[in-house]
Amino acid sequence: MSEQPQVRRDNQPRPDDSAREIVKRHRWPVRVWHWVNTLTVFVMLMSGLMIFNAHPRLYWGQYGANQDYAWLEIGSTASSGYLRVGSLTIPTTGVLGHWTDGNGRVNRRAFPGWATIPSTYSLSAGRRWHLAFAWVLAIGAIAYWIYLLAGKGRRRLFPRRAELRPGHVWREVKDHARLRFPTGAAALDYNVLQKVSYVGVIFVLLPLLILTGLAMSPGMNAAWGWLIDIFGGRQSARSIHFICAFLITFFILIHLIMVVLAGPLNEIRSMITGWYRVPQPKHQVAAPEAPEPVE
Repeated sequence: MSEQPQVRRDNQPRPDDSAREIVKRHRWPVRVWHWVNTLTVFVMLMSGLMIFNAHPRLYWGQYGANQDYAWLEIGSTASSGYLRVGSLTIPTTGVLGHWTDGNGRVNRRAFPGWATIPSTYSLSAGRRWHLAFAWVLAIGAIAYWIYLLAGKGRRRLFPRRAELRPGHVWREVKDHARLRFPTGAAALDYNVLQKVSYVGVIFVLLPLLILTGLAMSPGMNAAWGWLIDIFGGRQSARSIHFICAFLITFFILIHLIMVVLAGPLNEIRSMITGWYRVPQPKHQVAAPEAPEPVE
């Protein structure tokens, strides 16, 4: 964490005769945690869908069974699939609840095999995958929390008071809607929308995922019974667990879209090697001064 920012000038001739600057944007702990988490989250999401296939309904409270009212259900009739949320029912034939596999067989599981681990139905295997990678997620999250709170990362990640002013937030929203991405030194820092979303994922959704996962474990009845009570029962903990997983999936989709729009080669390279080519304003030759690497 004592690593100093490194700058490499790239003055090779270019069609626009402009000099570009390459800076060290991400330190190695950030890059390692990012890619380990990428694998971990995808395995946990896909194995979680296999576990959900065993009982594709969500309830609030202590108990949940087929005859109880579920606030969310993925099911099927003889010829169609559906997603029901409360009183709203959405047809999902061919995608959820009622779909055809590669061999032409009709399946009535909630999620198709290409979206689950394993691809064929096995609740026990899904649980083994899920619990194995849950340890990776929990240990990695705790290590990263310590790294952020003990180092300079917290200054880069947490929004400043001025950034939270409604006018500033609204300006960032408009710039994103118009696909106006920052250039120069501003491109090396997180904007307020990124900061709020990253803080929400790292310090809200991840802890909730871990705690609700523990609350669903039968062994927690004896060890940490109070944890189940905090969430209002095991079924409520299960619902919160899946809501958090959905929100993380939504975050990943938005993140990938923004990476593509901002320049995927430059963004991915910076997360693999740490080196980032600073986007320059049009008709500007001078390279900006490089700040410390972004956490």
